[in-house]
Formats: sequence, C-alpha cells, structure tokens
Amino acid sequence: MEKPIRHDGIIETIERGHVQVRIMQTSACAGCKVASRCATAEAREKLIDVAVATGQESRWHVGQQVVVTTQSSMAGKALMLGFGLPLVLMLLVMVAATAAGCSEGAAALMMLGSLVPYYMIIGLLRNRIARVISFQLEEQEKN
Repeated sequence: MEKPIRHDGIIETIERGHVQVRIMQTSACAGCKVASRCATAEAREKLIDVAVATGQESRWHVGQQVVVTTQSSMAGKALMLGFGLPLVLMLLVMVAATAAGCSEGAAALMMLGSLVPYYMIIGLLRNRIARVISFQLEEQEKN
C-alpha cells in the first residue's frame, strides 16, 4: 500500500469550499540538530489550498493545527506536469527548430517560448488539475 505524504500545518483562512493551510516544507536534513550551522539545510513556509466539501468548513477554524495529507503518487503527477512535460516539450521544439534549419539562438528562444503557452494552458486547467491532484485535512492528534 502506498504511504501517504503528511505535513503538519496551521489553518490560515477558511473560504467557501477551501481551507488554506500554512505548512513548513523542509529539506531532508532540516530537522538535523546541526542544521542551523549547515548551509544546505533549507526550510520554508508554503500555503496549501485544500478543497473541502461545502458545509464542512464549520468543522475547521483559523489557527487550528491540522495535518495535510496526499498520496505519494500525487507528487509524481505534480512533478510530471511541472517539470517532466515541459522538458519534453522544450526538447521537441529544439529538435524541430534545428531540423528546420534555425540557428541555435533562434532554436533556444523558440524552446523557451514554448513554455509560455504550456503554463498558460496549465493555468486554465488548474481547476481540473486540482480535482486530480488533491489534498485532505485531518485533525492533528493531541498528545
């Protein structure tokens, strides 16, 4: 069975159908005892938008400590959309442009320019993507 990805967080805002949670995203070594003295340790805050069923917003309140979860397969899908497909697109455009006889500079500009419509389409499809790549909220267990 697939192990879920879990992050502790605090609810920042609650709107109709959406709860925004602030999580601390850490690198693998950020929890280390000597991380404060290490240049590679990295931690940063992120806001995660979690869709909740309409009417379920009353279950949550601002400032509440929660756990945001998702399946690890969601991370793979997000990485594919954010990095994998754009890389393939850029390579295809570069190969097509050089095969068509364009200079290297023109091919590079076309390759980078191909990302603009790609990310515009991703932006337009964000609601559909949000249904596929989703997060869930759980109440944080009290010790």
